[in-house]
Amino acid sequence: MSALAAEPAQPAQAPPLRSIAGLALPALVVLAAEPLYVLVDTAVVGHLGRTPLAALAVGGTVMSVAAWLSVVLAYGTTGRAARRYGAGDRASAVAEGVQASWLAVGAGVALAVAMQVAAGPIARTLAGSHPDVAGAAETWLRIAVLGAPGLMLAAAGNGWLRGVQDARRPLYYVLGANVLSAAVCPVLVYPLGLGLSGSAIANALAQTTAGGLFVSALVAERVPLAPRPALIRRQLVLGRDLLLRGLAFQASFLSATAVAARFGTAAVAAHQIAFQLWSFCALAMDAVAIAGQAMIGAALGGDQAATARDLARRFAAIGAACGGVSAVLIGAGAPVLPELFSADPRVHAQAMVAWPWFVAMQPLAGVVFALDGVLIGAGDVRFLRNLTLAGAFLAFLPAIWAAYAFDLGLGGVWAGLTLFIVVRLAGLLARLGSGQWAVVGAVRDG
Repeated sequence: MSALAAEPAQPAQAPPLRSIAGLALPALVVLAAEPLYVLVDTAVVGHLGRTPLAALAVGGTVMSVAAWLSVVLAYGTTGRAARRYGAGDRASAVAEGVQASWLAVGAGVALAVAMQVAAGPIARTLAGSHPDVAGAAETWLRIAVLGAPGLMLAAAGNGWLRGVQDARRPLYYVLGANVLSAAVCPVLVYPLGLGLSGSAIANALAQTTAGGLFVSALVAERVPLAPRPALIRRQLVLGRDLLLRGLAFQASFLSATAVAARFGTAAVAAHQIAFQLWSFCALAMDAVAIAGQAMIGAALGGDQAATARDLARRFAAIGAACGGVSAVLIGAGAPVLPELFSADPRVHAQAMVAWPWFVAMQPLAGVVFALDGVLIGAGDVRFLRNLTLAGAFLAFLPAIWAAYAFDLGLGGVWAGLTLFIVVRLAGLLARLGSGQWAVVGAVRDG
């Protein structure tokens, strides 16, 4: 039975920085591959005009729901698999991946079917008084969501492979699928004349290809592949807090897009550019969190609480450094980056409204993402749920809807996002200092 440990069962030292880098750097490439593809997609579509770019902003925000669900699945699987692996039971770690993959198939198919019905109403709600944007976003969504099962399967595969400290295969699978799709996207959009629909087809192609590669990795393990309802139920119960946390993020980001759209087409197009760049930076820094999930889970699974605490401090420092580098790069790129995605000067002007907030939050966000990974690896997801819900519903959402009510423009939306980061940072630092997250054992349920 798991118990709070003041000291490790055996003396141990935290892994050296090169071990952290061995997990974080491949994870960085994996995490960056999808948002980098989205940036390429945004650049390709942006030159079709303001309306297609705004439609991609709306459709992409809705599809981010599937992406966040996949993150929930991957993170929960990583933590459980890492604890099993740290306890010396690789077979059980892989079994977590098998059952997570069954969950992935069910969730992905359900989402693809549901979106065929809901795409129109959702697009019209988010696009506000812009029916041309809503119609284009609906078409994009109906096609792109067909890749949801592959997206979810890839997430489950990433989770169990990271849990067993294998960063190489996820790197090959995800990078290969996204490079293929990035090459196909401009061909579909321009020479073949499919326009925005070509972008959606390329999205679905990338996700389906990646999902198939991760399924092949499970088959190669030669483990039983039949569903185990009892284990699936435990994964569902243990994932409920991560799911609620993810839904809080989605409510926040969907609301931000809806508010930005009400400030005009140029504002929501600029929000799409800034938000996709922010997502790219966030996921790139989240490579540190991925390494934290795997290493903290393995340390606590191996009854090494002191090692886990030492690692947590290291991850926080690394996250701050990564955020600082990101701030410098984004700040220096302000005159150039928006022009890569749109030739419209009104879109550029709106992007500059969000830019100071975007830059300022980066060092803080680096620490937040790193400590999120630490607590997810430790299984302390109930605390993360409560903190995220408080930050979203007591800080972020009131701030952005106040921006709409008082006509504060895109700057108000991004000020709300910065406030969200600050609230989470304060809670995470307090939790880290308490030591209550460092619970040892092969599995931490609940």
